[in-house]
Amino acid sequence: MAIDRERITSIVESLIFVSETPLSFRKIRSILEGVPTKELQSILEELQGHHRSRDRGIILDEVAEGYQFRTPPENQEWVKMLVEYKPIRLSRAALETLAIFAYQQPATKVEVEAIRGVDCSSSVARLLELGLVKILGRKDMPGRPFIYGTTPEFLEIFNLVNLDELPSLREIEDLAPEEIEAYSEKLAAAAGDQVETAEEENDAEVAEPSAGDAENENKDEDAPADPDAQDEPSHNAEDDSSS
Repeated sequence: MAIDRERITSIVESLIFVSETPLSFRKIRSILEGVPTKELQSILEELQGHHRSRDRGIILDEVAEGYQFRTPPENQEWVKMLVEYKPIRLSRAALETLAIFAYQQPATKVEVEAIRGVDCSSSVARLLELGLVKILGRKDMPGRPFIYGTTPEFLEIFNLVNLDELPSLREIEDLAPEEIEAYSEKLAAAAGDQVETAEEENDAEVAEPSAGDAENENKDEDAPADPDAQDEPSHNAEDDSSS
């Protein structure tokens, strides 16, 4: 049975509204099977324009490879009076580590440490705990270290449609430490009130998450068990800012 355009628009709006995570175009298309792709794209563009109009209480953002209703930044002060909201707290070391993972992924902890010049174990553990990075598997090299990458939650929190929207910069291996710091600050600014940066005195020298804990939390069923788990870090490592 044919559905008119206004009805399709209403359905799309409802689907995005009830979705707990950004709703991908592919998912919308699979639900509204039979509706031409170009028509769905046009409807989504119209909805975005409608919700961006002046004085609207919600906006429709394209983020994390999907669509999500959000409150306008200028209304956040009032929204916080109703909804208790606690921003993600990241040390500067963790934020820099996350920035490097975002550009270098898939990458190992050792590869990130080679760029930062300091131990990153507690930062990696914190990022895993927050679901901003996940274990993708193991690198085919001696010791078979974990390789990491960012998650859809990273895109959502930092207001990115996909990784192609990361701020442009030169190859990160060539960046000086102050340039990496400047980039991580740009990343934090993109997150707005969702991320709070904290100062820390130094990097805590703790280990990476254990193979079992990290893989269970990230549901990485493909990564094999770690024969040297006793030498891996504890997943409950504190953030660098806790020292």
